[in-house]
Amino acid sequence: MITYDTVSEAVNGLKKRGFEIDFNLEENSIVCTAGKFNHNDFEIVEVYRFEGNTDPSDEAVVYAIQSLSGMKGVLVNGYGISADTLSSDMAKKLSVQRN
Repeated sequence: MITYDTVSEAVNGLKKRGFEIDFNLEENSIVCTAGKFNHNDFEIVEVYRFEGNTDPSDEAVVYAIQSLSGMKGVLVNGYGISADTLSSDMAKKLSVQRN
């Protein structure tokens, strides 16, 4: 797996590798301009976790995601204090993939 030093490097690197869609997280799904995907509609291909050296708000996870229909994109989510509220199914999907 490729390593990245920063969140922006990870996002840019993934976009260059074809993960071009920007996904956003909702309680029960991920969304983009093309639609909404529940936890069964996508797979997490790669995960990159970043910890802020001095500021807990800098903690983030970058997910490379591919939908079952073949759409590829990136989801950036905070963890710890900045984590979004998730359904139990979505939390399980994302937490299983974290290293």
